[in-house]
Amino acid sequence: MTIVKINAITVPADSGDELARRFAARAGAVDSQDGFEGFELLRPSDERTTWLVVTRWRDEEAFQAWVASPAFAHGHRSAAERDGEPAQPPVGVHSEVWSYVPAGGSGPTRQ
Repeated sequence: MTIVKINAITVPADSGDELARRFAARAGAVDSQDGFEGFELLRPSDERTTWLVVTRWRDEEAFQAWVASPAFAHGHRSAAERDGEPAQPPVGVHSEVWSYVPAGGSGPTRQ
């Protein structure tokens, strides 16, 4: 059964563009992971400062395998770190991961 993992990342109001830039720099990094079904980075359209990273996975086991993988560790290093430079300071001031399963909706059917 598909599961949805949402990383809610709170950033200072003036740091959202940097968060988007960092995600763009690693676009596609998780696409070939077994069980990965999709990704969206959602920017708030109001005064909120919490961005949502929404991923869909075949099941909890596929998600946990990715979290435990070297690809996860590599993908969560900054571009500077991957180039052997010092780490950039984090953009987010708080984050938490939420877990959901689809319970209804419309649009393309997902297995």
